[in-house]
Amino acid sequence: YQPQINMTILKGEKGERGERGMQGKFGKTGVAGSRGHTGPKGQKGSAGAPGERCKSHYAAFSVGRKKPLHSNDYYQPLIFDTEFVNLYEHFNMFTGKFYCYIPGIYYFSLNVHTWNQKETYLHIMRNGAEVVILYAQVSDRSIMQSQSVMLELSEQDEVWVRLYKGERENAVFSDEYDTYITFSGHLIKYSGDP
Repeated sequence: YQPQINMTILKGEKGERGERGMQGKFGKTGVAGSRGHTGPKGQKGSAGAPGERCKSHYAAFSVGRKKPLHSNDYYQPLIFDTEFVNLYEHFNMFTGKFYCYIPGIYYFSLNVHTWNQKETYLHIMRNGAEVVILYAQVSDRSIMQSQSVMLELSEQDEVWVRLYKGERENAVFSDEYDTYITFSGHLIKYSGDP
């Protein structure tokens, strides 16, 4: 037989709180909770500073000629009498020249109809210099000839077509019913674009 002692009689007063122990290890991450409710709409913010105006750069023309042309004793520009497209009037119908107002890379195309038994000899010109030639030898048949070129132009450059001076029977054919001669060009890339 062992005697039993009532511990509640021996219990002392409550002691002071001990020092905080070291932090234990983190437990495993729990499952994400469900999405909360949408909060109230905030107030409208103040207007930002005005941005720069969006600038688009375009240049294009397409012209034709319904009259034939024979060479003389001097070089002569090919003047056109039919306007298909002339955006912002950059092509001057009186001088036969395209004037560059927007610097960049341009594409030009020249199409002519040769004349039987006559030579066809023209240049696409930039300012006063020949860039490319369109040439066809004397033939019993008339044919369509074309030439095209890309040029990097600066502002105020001029592009035009010049008929070679008359050392031989040099001519281009056209008539009042159909347009056999065309000259076209358009801007591919503005020089200010990245």
